[in-house]
Amino acid sequence: MELSMLPPQIYVERTLAIIKPDIVDKEEEIKDIILRSGFTIVQRRKLHLSPEQCSNFYVDQYGKIFFPNLTAYMSSGPLVAMILARYQAISYWKELLGPSNSLEAKEAQPESLRAIYGTDELRNALHGSKDFTAAEREIRFLFSEVIVEPIPDRQTAQDYLNLYVKPILLRGLTELCKEKPQDPLLWLADWLLKNNPNKPKLDHHPVT
Repeated sequence: MELSMLPPQIYVERTLAIIKPDIVDKEEEIKDIILRSGFTIVQRRKLHLSPEQCSNFYVDQYGKIFFPNLTAYMSSGPLVAMILARYQAISYWKELLGPSNSLEAKEAQPESLRAIYGTDELRNALHGSKDFTAAEREIRFLFSEVIVEPIPDRQTAQDYLNLYVKPILLRGLTELCKEKPQDPLLWLADWLLKNNPNKPKLDHHPVT
């Protein structure tokens, strides 16, 4: 199969989701919706942010009239933060959330999560990263131990596969056709382990 024919679903993206303090008791049913929507929950943690931490998290909203109420709301109790992953995670999670104002969500997208669990413009139940840059910053903020690697574009991924994966895989498949083993899958897996080009080479020369 040509690499250009590979389905786009192989490119996984990550985003940050927050279940806000007033609906943490709904965590299990929200997680069930998340999983049924095709997301993987990579990491999850429950924490209680201080007003100062909330101010730093929402630094892009600083100076807006609702900012003090926002930080007070987000620091009012424990919240649940999750790293979600799937194909186009950021846009799919935003779509699942619905409009940021829960009153508008109830009118325009009554089946969205903010329409179901939110109360008004401020208490809108859940948070989602607005774009890749925001997701990267927010994940680092709440999951400082996580390394957020840049996601390669399609051409970069294809170049990597062409350079490092296809040659060794082609060799293995050629050998497989010659050997015709009883269990082709197991044979190929074993061959790839033995012929891994990144496997360290041991020097058997005696030390002098």
